[in-house]
Amino acid sequence: MSLSNIHEQEQIVLECVGITKSFPGIIANNRVDFSLLKGEIHALLGENGAGKTTLMNCVYGLYSPDEGYIRKEGKELNFKSPLDAIHEHIGMIHQHFMLVTSLNVVENVALCLKGQKPFTLNLAKVEKKIRQLSKQYGLNIDPKAKISNLSVGEQQRVEILKVLYRDAQILIMDEPTAVLTPNEVDNLFKILRDFTASGNSVIFISHKLWEVMEITDRVTILRDGEKVDTVLTSKITKETLAQMMVGREIFLQYNHPKVNLGKTILEINDVTLHNDQGVKVLDSLKLHVRSGEIVGIAGVDGNGQKELAGVIHGLYAPEKGEIIFDRINVTNWSVKKRLEFGLAHVPEDRLTTGIVPAFSVTENMVLIEFDHKPFTKNGFYFPKKAEELTKKLTKKYDIRMSSIDNQIESLSGGNQQKVVLAREINRAPKILIAAQPTRGLDIGATEFTQKTLISERTKGNAVLLISTDLDEVLAVSDRILVIYEGAIIGQVIPGENTITEIGMMMAGMNIHEAHEVSKD
Repeated sequence: MSLSNIHEQEQIVLECVGITKSFPGIIANNRVDFSLLKGEIHALLGENGAGKTTLMNCVYGLYSPDEGYIRKEGKELNFKSPLDAIHEHIGMIHQHFMLVTSLNVVENVALCLKGQKPFTLNLAKVEKKIRQLSKQYGLNIDPKAKISNLSVGEQQRVEILKVLYRDAQILIMDEPTAVLTPNEVDNLFKILRDFTASGNSVIFISHKLWEVMEITDRVTILRDGEKVDTVLTSKITKETLAQMMVGREIFLQYNHPKVNLGKTILEINDVTLHNDQGVKVLDSLKLHVRSGEIVGIAGVDGNGQKELAGVIHGLYAPEKGEIIFDRINVTNWSVKKRLEFGLAHVPEDRLTTGIVPAFSVTENMVLIEFDHKPFTKNGFYFPKKAEELTKKLTKKYDIRMSSIDNQIESLSGGNQQKVVLAREINRAPKILIAAQPTRGLDIGATEFTQKTLISERTKGNAVLLISTDLDEVLAVSDRILVIYEGAIIGQVIPGENTITEIGMMMAGMNIHEAHEVSKD
């Protein structure tokens, strides 16, 4: 399965030879070789911290390699900035989009266009080309739409438009599906296939095995900054890729040790909520979670999952209904009081509600308990205690960084997520709300996280898992509740209902309708 050579008739459009890149305390890339063929989608696969993004940042001119060189169609490149890469028809779309949200689509695309002079920018010309590209690649973007009014998937398409407008022949996409719904992922894959059908090439940075198997032609695996191998996707299995990526066998089907269910820890009774636009996002929602079980919430993203987690956390106040923690009505309690009572929350949007980006890893690790013992006593803060805990948890959760004093925004998204997980679970909560807990995590970290959730449940704690990854919900949950348009429309038990039935329920059918349709 290893590719020792490439057929002569296949044209290499980009080649990295012996790339080495170091930062203080870490070798991010160690003599890495990589080649990209004309018309292919090539995955760069590896765990968080494996060196994927660093290698591509070298290709895009954000970093200069310490050793090695990069060639495009046989010509050696020496980029000083991304402008040099753009001039060579290389574009990169980062995991966190580079858009000005107060401007519209045309204005964002027009920013930094080469050769523009003051007072001569022709926005009408830019808009015309945007419409042509949008139609050609099925992007379906309104050029006059304001960025802040677009969904995440639409914003990504604007980033793609920016690259296409600059006549990119090589497109680098860094974790492009991390924040997309399943439908948006399907749309993205169609765009990429259309792009490569025209003879262009894509480098697809990912750690999600299923999408690598579905969309790519070849895969290069990195581990700990070094290249493991390059393989044909059609000649490899997910299991083998996982083992190559992590260096050991990975299991994503878990045993659920038998646990005697305890008392009800969380109860949601008839909760109703409207959003800022007046749309009903929670509709008389009811559920309960007992100690010793994981209840999974399955549904297509945007059906009230974010608001459900927010209501439980105290970020939103329901207009109707009540929230019960451990038999006590907490509907009107503050966030802080709920956390101190035993609530833990891993939010789906870690950057806005999970971490403080400008704070250090240590400060984020004790963010909730810094004013309690052992970190604070008699009004005095003891940073050494916080550092001791952080060192312990970063080792336990394999959080990769050069220093615990680093700002957390310097960590990869997956490592940021692991800080949130470690902090919340370490507080020994009564109820853990885990919203999209493995979003952005590599397969090794995903396995660790899911096993940790099951461990919490087996210890007798209550866990509410909210995830748009149906495989995750099925693998981890004891019970599954299907949410649709803000209401729970049915319950299923893993193994007792088919994926087809659950999928139909996620589209709005009740369990009886889904069962009848699946029989047909």
